[in-house]
Amino acid sequence: MSVTASQVAQLRKMTDCGMRDCKKALDENNGDIDKAVEWLRKKGLSSAASKSGRSTNAGRVFSYIHSNGTVGVLLELACETDFVANTEQFQELGKNLCMHVCAASPTALKREDVSPELVAKEKEIMREQMKDNLAGKPEEMQDKIITGKMNRFYKENALMEQMYVKDDKMSIEDVIKEGISTLKENISLNRFQRFQIGA
Repeated sequence: MSVTASQVAQLRKMTDCGMRDCKKALDENNGDIDKAVEWLRKKGLSSAASKSGRSTNAGRVFSYIHSNGTVGVLLELACETDFVANTEQFQELGKNLCMHVCAASPTALKREDVSPELVAKEKEIMREQMKDNLAGKPEEMQDKIITGKMNRFYKENALMEQMYVKDDKMSIEDVIKEGISTLKENISLNRFQRFQIGA
């Protein structure tokens, strides 16, 4: 049986597991959601949600410099213990996230971190661009159209909502949840800084 994207999304919402784990669970159980939930629990993968409240006082600062030397990234990735911080999987996750930041140029960590000035400016530009299309439409409908466009703007600019450059079916939030499921500890991406010559 072919597993649909909506089934994967439903299972992810129920378990807070990464998309890959949800897809595998559904594949293994012929698309049966209840059996997939049980399969994830048996594998110890549905614990990402329960781990999300734990404090992350260990971790590492990762760095990446692009090959031409014009772009660099510093990124703080936290976890619960030094043991996990020293694992190959955690190190790889940190390096991959740095490379993503280098390639995708996010302006903020989360949508609420995007500067209010930038948000206001973007809305103004959108309204101006769509002036002819919005004319005569009720204000409520205009607001819905702008909200939809702003959601796309956040997915392009807020790191946690960006689609992962190595797998465009996963957001960065999904990548971190998958890391939590794999490493069995809470992981949080706390901050990043991207440097570019001339920017």
